[in-house]
Parts: sequence; C-alpha cells; structure tokens
Amino acid sequence: MRISARNVLKGTIVGIKPGAVNTEVVLVLPGGDQVVSIITKDSAESLGLDVGKEVYAIIKASNVMIGVD
Repeated sequence: MRISARNVLKGTIVGIKPGAVNTEVVLVLPGGDQVVSIITKDSAESLGLDVGKEVYAIIKASNVMIGVD
C-alpha cells in the first residue's frame, strides 16, 4: 500500500459498532492509545473488518484543532 498521507497508525481493532448507515471502529495502537473512526457501513463490510484484525488508521486533514480548559 502506497499513499500520500503522512499520518498512518497501525493498530488492532478492539471494537466495532455498526449503525444503520455508519460503523464506529475502535483501534488500539501499540502504546495502548485508542483511535476511533466513523466509516460507512458499506466500507466496513467491504474491508472485512473484525475485532482482532490489524488495520491502519490513515489521517489526512488540512486542519488539526487544539483546545484547552
């Protein structure tokens, strides 16, 4: 796989919550941090996602916002 995005995080799926249209996918990274992604239900099915499968979170964004209390 070759892509232009620079932020690629390899992780393992620890949770999948399918909805009517979208599916929430929760990954755990090697250090224990989690990444949550919302993708279409069709994409989740076509990728064959399942708990325990190793996947990549590919983050491509023009803006990253930071907030404080």
